[in-house]
Amino acid sequence: MKRSHYCNEVREDSIGKRVVLNGWVNRRRDHGGVIFIDLRDRTGLVQAVFSPDVDSAVHEQAHGLRSEYVLEVEGEVAHRPKETENPNLDTGMIEVNIDRLEILNACQGLPFQLDEEVGESLRLTHRFMDLRRPEMQKNILLRHQVSQAVRRYFDGEGFLEIETPMLNRSTPEGARDYLVPSRVNPAQFYALPQSPQLFKQMLMISGFDRYFQIARCFRDEDLRADRQPEFTQIDIEMSFVEPDDVMGTTEGMMSRVLKEIMGVELALPIPRITYEEAMDRYGLDAPDVRIDLELTDITHLMQETGFKVFAQIARKMGPRGERGRIKVLRVPGGASMTRKSIDLHTEFVGIYGAKGLAWIKINGPFEEGKWQSPIVKFFSDEEKAAMVEATGAETGDILFFGADQESIVNEALGRLRVRVGKELGMTEGKPFGLTWVTDFPLLDWDEDNGRYTAIHHPFTAPFVEDMPQLEDKANREAVLDVRSQAYDLVLNGTEIGGGSIRIHNPDVQRRMLELLEIGPEEAQEKFGFLINALDYGAPPHGGLALGLDRLVAILAGSDSIRDVIAFPKTQKATCALTLAPSAVDAEQLRELRLRSTYRPKVETS
Repeated sequence: MKRSHYCNEVREDSIGKRVVLNGWVNRRRDHGGVIFIDLRDRTGLVQAVFSPDVDSAVHEQAHGLRSEYVLEVEGEVAHRPKETENPNLDTGMIEVNIDRLEILNACQGLPFQLDEEVGESLRLTHRFMDLRRPEMQKNILLRHQVSQAVRRYFDGEGFLEIETPMLNRSTPEGARDYLVPSRVNPAQFYALPQSPQLFKQMLMISGFDRYFQIARCFRDEDLRADRQPEFTQIDIEMSFVEPDDVMGTTEGMMSRVLKEIMGVELALPIPRITYEEAMDRYGLDAPDVRIDLELTDITHLMQETGFKVFAQIARKMGPRGERGRIKVLRVPGGASMTRKSIDLHTEFVGIYGAKGLAWIKINGPFEEGKWQSPIVKFFSDEEKAAMVEATGAETGDILFFGADQESIVNEALGRLRVRVGKELGMTEGKPFGLTWVTDFPLLDWDEDNGRYTAIHHPFTAPFVEDMPQLEDKANREAVLDVRSQAYDLVLNGTEIGGGSIRIHNPDVQRRMLELLEIGPEEAQEKFGFLINALDYGAPPHGGLALGLDRLVAILAGSDSIRDVIAFPKTQKATCALTLAPSAVDAEQLRELRLRSTYRPKVETS
C-alpha cells in the first residue's frame, strides 16, 4: 500500500475515511485492553489505536511495538472521545483505528531518548537519531523555508542563479585554504573556495549583471559556535550599482524572509550607522542595537585629573598619534548591583584585555557625598559635574570606566554593554534588531610584519574622494584614514552579511595590490585572471554575502549554527558521525604522488 497522508495531515474532515500512514513509534501506551501509539513523521504526530474490538490479531501484534520502530499502518479515522481530545495537538481531535499493521523495521536500544536533554557530543555521534527530534526537524525545515524564500525573491528581482567552481586555485583571502591534490597534475593542488568572490566578479565582467547563489564555502580556521570549516552563504553580485542599490536589494530579501517565515513586518529602510559611529557609541563594529546603552568618551575631561592612572592614559600617544582612550558605560538603575556582580563584570572584561574595571555608584548628588567608589576621591567637583553632563548620569545609576588603548577599551566595554543589557532584559520582546554598518576603513596596519592589510579583501573599492590619500604610502595616518565602500548587515549583534563595491578600474586594483606589498609577479600568479579581465571593459559592480547558517540560527533562537546544519563538524573540525577526517591507504597516496611525513608521538615511560 502507498502512504495516503502524512501524520499531521489527518484532520476531522477525514473522519470515516481510510488512511495509510508511515512513521516511527514516538510513544507507546498500553491501557489494558487498548494500545495507543503516537505515530511520528517529519510533519508531526497522530494517535493510532489498536483495539481487539477492531482487529484482535493486529492488537496482539501491537504488543511487540517499541520506541522508534518503523511502521506502516492502515485504518479508519474516528473522532476522539470527548474526554481524550487534545486541543494542543494539530491532530488532537481525531485518532486512527488500526486494522492492518506492518513492522517495516525494529529498533535496538536507543543511545538516548529523543525527549531528554543530552550532551552535544552524543547527539553529533548519533546525528541520525538527533535529527529525528522535533526541535531539529523544525530547524532543518526552517532552513529549507529560508532558502526557498531567498530563491523566490531573487528570481523575482531578475537575478540568475549561477554555480561557481568548487575546485579552484589557492588565493590569499584571510584564512587557510583547504587543499585538494590533483592526481592528473602531480604535485599540484586545487583549493576549495573560501567564497565565490573572484568568480562572481568575473560574471559581472561577462555581462551577467545580476547573480546569486546559495554557495558552499570552506575555511580552515579556528572554530567556535558560529564557525564551521564548511558553511553556506547567500551570495549576490550586481553591475552598475552603488552601495544603496546593493543594500536596498538585501533589505528586500530580509523583509521577504522575515514576513514569509516569521510573520514579522520589517520596517524599511534598515537604519545605518558608520563604522566610526558604531565604535564610538557601542565599542563594536557589530552592535546589538536592541540594547539601549551607549558608551561616552571622556578622554578630553581626564587629561589633567588628579586620578593619575586616567591622566596618564588620556595623555598617552599611540603609534598613529592617537591618545589613549577613556570611556564610560552608564547603566541606569545599576547602583543596586552587588559587589559580587561588579567583580564578575571585572573578571569578564579581563577576557578582552582590560586590566580592571573602575566604577562609581551614583547614590545621589556628588555635592552631598553620595557617590560611592574607591576612585571618587581623586576627582574634583568640576570633573564630577563634567561626567554628569557628558553621560547624563542620574541617581540610581552606575558608571563603568574603561581606560587603555582604544581597541581594548572598545572591545571590553562593548562586550560588557551587551552582557549587562541582556541581564537587564533589554533584548526581551525585541526578536530582530537590524542595522547597517558602513564606511569601514579600507586598510589596517600589521605592526608585526610592518605592512598594510585589507580590512575586507583586496578588491574592495575606496571612496573616490579618499583616493588621493593612497598616493603617499609613507603617510600612514592618511592611508589608514581612507574609507572603503564596504557595508555589513548586523542582526542582534551578529554580523550576518558583508559586502562592498568592488574595484573595477585595473589601475586602482594594481595600486591596491602594491599597497598590500603584492608585487606584479605575485599579483599575476594569484589574481592574474581577474586583473587581466579588468582590462577588457569591467563595469562598476558590487555585492554582498549573507551567512545562511547564522541567519537561520538566529531565526531558530539557537546559539550555535551546528543546530541548523544537518551534519556539522565539531569544534575540532571532525565529523562525530562518520569520523572524518580519516587516514587513507598507501595506494591512494601513491596515486596522488604524496607521502605522509607525519609520525605519531610515542610516549615513553
